[in-house]
Amino acid sequence: MTTNILEKSYALQTDIVNQRRYLHANPELSFAEFNTGAYLKQELAKLGYIINYPIAKTGLTADLTTNPKIAIRADMDALPIQENNNCIYQSKVKNIMHACGHDAHMSIALACAKLLTEDQNLPVRIIMQPAEENSDEAGKSGAYRMIEAGALNGIQAIIGLHVDANIKPGQIAIASGPVMAASDSFKLKIIGAGGHGAFPESTIDAVVLSAYLITQFQQIISRKISAFEPAILTIGAIHSSSTAGNVISDFVELYGTIRSFSKQIRQTLIQELDNVCQTTKNLGGNYEIQFESGYPATVNHPGIAQIMKTTAIKLIGAQNVIESTPKLWSEDFSLYQELIPGAFMFLGAKIEDSPRKHHHPNFDLDESGLYLGTAIMAQTVMELNKGFIK
Repeated sequence: MTTNILEKSYALQTDIVNQRRYLHANPELSFAEFNTGAYLKQELAKLGYIINYPIAKTGLTADLTTNPKIAIRADMDALPIQENNNCIYQSKVKNIMHACGHDAHMSIALACAKLLTEDQNLPVRIIMQPAEENSDEAGKSGAYRMIEAGALNGIQAIIGLHVDANIKPGQIAIASGPVMAASDSFKLKIIGAGGHGAFPESTIDAVVLSAYLITQFQQIISRKISAFEPAILTIGAIHSSSTAGNVISDFVELYGTIRSFSKQIRQTLIQELDNVCQTTKNLGGNYEIQFESGYPATVNHPGIAQIMKTTAIKLIGAQNVIESTPKLWSEDFSLYQELIPGAFMFLGAKIEDSPRKHHHPNFDLDESGLYLGTAIMAQTVMELNKGFIK
């Protein structure tokens, strides 16, 4: 099948594009993908898959056999963004759009499911996962809830992809090891003693304390982390208890994020943040800090990544297979990889004459290479079945 899988995938290109555009026009938010899930169930059932739906509220699994061992995962949710594109498949839902490419991921997974039915003995499972972009009230994302629901039961390997608006159509990027960062957030409350702006000497100015801390935070990356270890610390929002120019604040709240690729660096960032915050006590103030753990780093299994890379080279040529450099994005695909071997690749979808940014109202993608993602993913499943799984 290797020699003609590109032809078979290309024959599905119109279907892939049409399904992507249908899903793009009808987006739904995290854990609210009710119509999306029902549509995917219907399409996979037509192909003869054994469906388990709904799980994790709106997700599903679809098995080609009764003993699946290899999974393809696609995410389903859109973002709370008002689309600003004027196209025939523009979002029909106010303030919701597929601004990241999950519509393409689902369409590619559906096409893979169709291709793989040629061998009714392939032990493959299609995982359609809700809520990659967000978490529920308990702070758990769709991958976490899918795992709880048994989506990985019996599975020995998992693969996935993400369209990338920075890579040319016809190319993919993949690498072994870390490919996307761990993401954690924090809320810091800096406590002072407010008062009249005319008498600062009688106060402990929380705004001044916060300014000092923000400056010190910037030295954590440059002085506490090796230059060979990618890491980011960002303060994204500052809120003072005062909104008046002549009132010194009692407290200031800072909201930030940290990104890292190893558990050690992740813990170092958390510890150094706390160390810097301790200085508020020496200046008469105090602090409270709360960390919210996000997704761990996405780390590709060397064996599966190599199989996927070799497959891609055979299909599209070595000149079109890029060594992926670590991205500071984060992905809950990483939660699957903490339990079983997995690999994740990036599929080129850049609009050359009008580049777009992910998570932006003008996001869109070049659809011409979607069938290539289908071919590589489907062939990777078949290659894994030849020897990686038992």
